[in-house]
Amino acid sequence: MPYSTLQPNARDSLELASLASSSPGPRTSSSTSSRSGISSSRKLSLEEDDPLDDRNPAASGRPGPHHRSFSVSSTFDFASNLFPLSSTTGNGYAPIGAPISSSNGQTGLGGGSLEKHKTLSYLNGLSLIVGLIIGSGIFSSPSQVNVNAGSPGASLIVWAIAGLLAWTGAASYAELGGAIPLNGGAQIYLSKIFGELFGFLFTWCAVMVLKPGSSAIISIIMGEYLVRAAIGAEAENVSGWINKSVALAGLFAVTLLNCISTKLGTRMGDMFMFFKFVALLGVTVVGIVVAITGFSASGQANQDWKTIGWFEGTSTSASSWAVALYAGLWAFDGWDNTNYVVGEFRNPSRDLPRVIHTAMPLVILSYILANVAYFFVLPIKAINGSNTVAVMFGSKVFGPIGSLILALIVSASCFGALNATTFTSGRLVYVAGKEGYLPEIFGKIGAGRSEDRGLNTLRTRNWASKKLAKMFGDEDAGLFFTPINAMILNAALTACYIFIGEFGTLLTFYGVAGYTFYFLTVLGLIILRVREPNLERPYRTWITTPIIFCCVSLFLLSRAVFAEPLQTVVVIAFIGIGVPIYYWRIRGRDKSTKRERSDSVGDGHGWKFWKRFQR
Repeated sequence: MPYSTLQPNARDSLELASLASSSPGPRTSSSTSSRSGISSSRKLSLEEDDPLDDRNPAASGRPGPHHRSFSVSSTFDFASNLFPLSSTTGNGYAPIGAPISSSNGQTGLGGGSLEKHKTLSYLNGLSLIVGLIIGSGIFSSPSQVNVNAGSPGASLIVWAIAGLLAWTGAASYAELGGAIPLNGGAQIYLSKIFGELFGFLFTWCAVMVLKPGSSAIISIIMGEYLVRAAIGAEAENVSGWINKSVALAGLFAVTLLNCISTKLGTRMGDMFMFFKFVALLGVTVVGIVVAITGFSASGQANQDWKTIGWFEGTSTSASSWAVALYAGLWAFDGWDNTNYVVGEFRNPSRDLPRVIHTAMPLVILSYILANVAYFFVLPIKAINGSNTVAVMFGSKVFGPIGSLILALIVSASCFGALNATTFTSGRLVYVAGKEGYLPEIFGKIGAGRSEDRGLNTLRTRNWASKKLAKMFGDEDAGLFFTPINAMILNAALTACYIFIGEFGTLLTFYGVAGYTFYFLTVLGLIILRVREPNLERPYRTWITTPIIFCCVSLFLLSRAVFAEPLQTVVVIAFIGIGVPIYYWRIRGRDKSTKRERSDSVGDGHGWKFWKRFQR
């Protein structure tokens, strides 16, 4: 179904929420007033306005007293409140939101909320997905797909199938992002559909392992290629700590740039996206030219693509095809990256589906063309036995200068991927801090407390600082209007993984935990279709799309379990540890809410009872 075209200036749920929370008016019922502790960016509406509440006529299909009609052009129909991020369990109404004091005008966020400061465009979203998917894999080691598929033609088919299957997951997330346009990605969707425990367990795994672990892998590969570009073939003999030092320097640089402003992080992402497409296009064009002219800077030009059939040697083993498909899907991972920042899009209902349905075919086409170029230039045995295919490609065509250029291209591509994952990982930690899953400090914007915006506005006093704020700062927010504390936590965890440098277990963790949560999230889309058929969905994918992806997720999950049973037990144990931590965090959050509520009633003095007599 084509996605809708919304009015570009239409107010979304969060803007209406800020108006509703600040507008004077009588409070209704104890159930709403008791939720005064919820952060303003997730301010709850009345139960009857909740599209996912059983008491809402829109949810049951029965016309309400006001005969509200849901139109695609309005995304949600609001009276005075927003689409609430809530979980309806039984007859109760369980809110999701950090226990921030209602007496605090800053809502505990250090001076503002990212979801109310919308700066992301269609191009920014495109760069976040493309920037993370196209990292080092396509330049370094497509051999896992090629070896297991058995032939060049079969490997190209696997790349295409893997891309299409990843696309089904991305399309499913596009529908969820349009229906629940808030930051946090799967954390929010799981909490809304299955309850907060599932959202917390995803956050527990993603914040502690998945996000920093993948960032560490990207950082180390970037360091290895930079060192290779600097010292040449001797790079294989240098200490691993040199590569790790370069990786840490790159991590520090990316984190600093993303802390300065959202504008700087997205501008870098846009630049590296275009750079990656230009690089892959260049590889494709060079490969075609070499195939036509037979040019080679070193030795005889490759003839395998002429003398060996493209489907000769294709594997007939279902297990080998499964491994090849698994490797291909790993290379396409990152398609959910934009969902972590949906709340910051200027027009999420329109732009999110457009981003996904532009990014995925572009990446699939780029991967296929790059592999064709490799087959034109390099012998099949060389491709299957190398983890530096792009460097070998450059050396074969242009000699030593070619290997230097391709090594720099791969390291720059990794830097762009690191920028994309840092940008979104910081938002995930930030949302977890707002929800009370992590300490409150990680849900703040900027570096300090202020009655206005702290460092965010960066009140300038001279011409130079004003110029810097204008060049690099966010519109109407200035510099440092970013989740600095959240990004520092993500960088610290990533640095720990870089120091450890062992990623074998991490790959199994990704296969088990990552695809378990992918499966549950997309399954939640199917459940939501049945449970809430009239929920406003600006974009609706075909029902076969999430069903196909759920089957793929179960396949990948089962393969990981049977391949590494012992490591799977470790992963399950780690997830299980999150359950008592969840109840500990939520109990503390709820106690804080009750304390804040008791302090705000009565004479206003709360537990400071002695002030009653100081009159």
